[in-house]
Amino acid sequence: MATYIMLSTLTDEGRKTLKERPDRLSAVNKEVEAMGARVRAQYAVLGGYDFVNVIDAPSNEIMARISMELGSRGTIKITTLPGMPIEEFLNNMKAAPPRINDEQKD
Repeated sequence: MATYIMLSTLTDEGRKTLKERPDRLSAVNKEVEAMGARVRAQYAVLGGYDFVNVIDAPSNEIMARISMELGSRGTIKITTLPGMPIEEFLNNMKAAPPRINDEQKD
């Protein structure tokens, strides 16, 4: 499964809903699982976003569906980013062929 970072910001309606029904967060996590993904970690944060979620999903298509479904409700605005473990990133960097700059092409 691929890892995704979902950053979300509550709308006015979302803040109202969450204040009245804080258990809604757990219900949404179950909905995400029903759509084929798994919420691995979830944080409430300060700053430009209200929540950071780490989600495992089998494909970009599944994650796009989840983002669209949750965002279409009008209670949150979502930014979803694919994530890569640092170890995997470093291994890919080591495996990449050396870059040839313009001076070495001739």
